[in-house]
Amino acid sequence: MEKLKTYFNWSSGKDAALALYHLKKNHAYQIDGLLTTINGYHNRVSMHGLRRELLERQVQELELPLRIIELPEEPSMEVYNQAMEQTVKLLNVEGYSHAAFGDIFLEDLRAYREEQLKKYDISCCFPLWKRNTKELIAEFLSLGFKAVVICVKDEFLDASFAGRELDADFVKDLPSTVDPCGEYGEFHTFCYDGPIFNNPVDFSIGEKVFRSYKNPDKEADIKATEMGFWFCDLIPK
Repeated sequence: MEKLKTYFNWSSGKDAALALYHLKKNHAYQIDGLLTTINGYHNRVSMHGLRRELLERQVQELELPLRIIELPEEPSMEVYNQAMEQTVKLLNVEGYSHAAFGDIFLEDLRAYREEQLKKYDISCCFPLWKRNTKELIAEFLSLGFKAVVICVKDEFLDASFAGRELDADFVKDLPSTVDPCGEYGEFHTFCYDGPIFNNPVDFSIGEKVFRSYKNPDKEADIKATEMGFWFCDLIPK
């Protein structure tokens, strides 16, 4: 049977790594590439704040070609959608029939992805969908994956969580209001080693920086028009 030509929406974090691990074991899919959005102004992975150079080193160890979507400093949803549609059109022409994601249980996000990609006859695949997040993080660690926390939302976690190794102690220290996988955006990670990597990606821990951004939700309360995040910079070695 011919395999389904698939590209993976790569965030550089733990959920993407674990989802890719499971997808690679599913012989129905042929993963031919990764797709990542970069904030062109900061030259870093969108939301995660990871340096482009570390992203490139990471995907070298995955041995998969990387396609990058460049975005401005604070892109609107209209700008994001236009950039994504331009890329998806090219992927469709190149014969891709499926797109894979590391989402777990955000129904609205899944519906949005499926609706947008359906226009181009691309189906969505969610290898981790509806899995228990406590079980997922335990599986991630038991498989030998390694990751460091590079971004935390200050609404949920303080600066001390940024820069920490994602391990059993980190999970144990999380408040009860925070999902073990950070599925609601509480924290983001950089996965630097594991069974899908040829070699670990080497880096050192840099400074922590606090940044605030406008809330894209127009219906948000006027008192909550900005969101704050602590970023931990990672320095390539």
